[in-house]
Amino acid sequence: MKQGTMNILFFVLKTKLLKNGEAPIIMRITINGQYEEIRIQRSVPLKNWNTAKGCSKGKDRASIELNDYIATLTTRAYEKHKELIFELSLVTPKSILKRVFGKDDAVRTLLGTIKEEISSMEEVVNIDYSPVTINRYKNVLRKLETFIPQYYEKDDITFHELTPEFIKSFDVFLKTKGGLCRNTIVRYMKCFKKITNMALAKEWLRKDPFYGYKMEQDETNPVFLTYNELQAIMNKKFEIPRLELVKDIFLFSCFTGLAFADVSTLKPENLEQDNNGDWWIRKGRVKLERRRKASSIANIPLLPVPLAILKKYEAHPMALKKGTCLPVICNQKLNSYLKEIADFCRINKNLTTHAARHTFATTVTLANDVPLQEVSAMLGHSSTRMTQHYARVMDKNIKDNMNTVKEKMQQ
Repeated sequence: MKQGTMNILFFVLKTKLLKNGEAPIIMRITINGQYEEIRIQRSVPLKNWNTAKGCSKGKDRASIELNDYIATLTTRAYEKHKELIFELSLVTPKSILKRVFGKDDAVRTLLGTIKEEISSMEEVVNIDYSPVTINRYKNVLRKLETFIPQYYEKDDITFHELTPEFIKSFDVFLKTKGGLCRNTIVRYMKCFKKITNMALAKEWLRKDPFYGYKMEQDETNPVFLTYNELQAIMNKKFEIPRLELVKDIFLFSCFTGLAFADVSTLKPENLEQDNNGDWWIRKGRVKLERRRKASSIANIPLLPVPLAILKKYEAHPMALKKGTCLPVICNQKLNSYLKEIADFCRINKNLTTHAARHTFATTVTLANDVPLQEVSAMLGHSSTRMTQHYARVMDKNIKDNMNTVKEKMQQ
C-alpha cells in the first residue's frame, strides 16, 4: 500500500445500543480508501455524542475522561503510523490499529520466527511434516545464523530488513562458502521463501524480498541400475543378516517402484488379490498425504520377486510388531548399508533407496516397453509429465550406449 494521508474517525453504533442504553464507540482509520475499524471499549449516551467532532459534548467527569481517551488514541495512531513508515513496514489501517491497542505481535525477527516454525513442525512430525523437511529448515536456520552476522554485523534481523539484495547475497554465500550445488540451494530457498510468504501474509513484511529471484534448478539424471547390475544384486547372497535384509528391501522397491516412506508403511491391508488370483499393491503415496494433497492411489501388480520377499518376511517379529509387511529400518541406515552392497557387487553408483524407484521406472518398466501412462500410474504420479523425465533419461542412455558401439566399430 502506498503511503497516503491517514484519516481517523470516531463514531457510534446507533442501532446496536448496549444494555445500559449507551452506544458503543468505533474508531475507524482510513488510508488510500481502505479502512479498518474497531470498538474502543467505551460507550456514550446518544444525546451526548457530537457526530461532527467525534467526541462527547457532555461536561461531566465521564465525558471529559472519554474525550481524553479519544485524544490519546488519536495521538497514538499518528505515532504508530510514523513508526511503521520509519521501519519500512507495511502501513495499513489494520497494522496501525494493532499497535494502537497493543495487539500487535512483538517485533518479529527472522531467526526467531524460523525457530518457532521449526518447533511447530516438530509437534506434527510424521503427520504434516517429514523429518527430512524439518532438517532442511534447520539447515537453512544454521546457514542464516552464519550469514546474517557477516552481512548485517548483528545476530538477528527484523523482517523489514530483508531485501532482494540480501537474498541474492545469501544465494552466493550458499554456493561459495556453503559449497552447495544449485538444486540444494533452490530447496533451501524454497523453505526460506515459505517463511517470508507467511510474514507477508501477517503483514510483518512490506515487500517481497524474493521479488525477481528465480528458483531455477539444474536438470539431473536419476541414478538407476542397469539390467546386469540389478541381476548382480539379485544373485548376491549375503551372510551378514543386515545386508541380506537391506538387499531384499531394495529389490522390493526396484520391482514395485515404491518410495522408502511407502515401503516402510506398507501394511497387509494394502495388498489385494484380483479375480485371477494375482496380487496387487493399492496404496496412496505418503509424500502427498503429508502435504495434504489429493493422493494418487498407486496400483502395482506384484511380480514374483517382491511376492517372494513378502512371503519371506511375513512372520518377522519387527514387521509383526509394527503391523507392516516388511521389517524396514530407518532410511539413513538403509542408504549406508546400500553403499556396502554396491561395493560387494562392484557397482560404481551412489545406491540409495530412491535409486530403486528410479530403477523400477527405467530398467524394469520403460525398458520393457511398458507404456509411459501405465508407469506413471504405478509410480503414483499425478501426471505423465513427471514420468517423462525417466523416458528422456532412457533415450539418453540408449544414445550413449550406441555412441560407445560406434566408437568400437571405428577402431
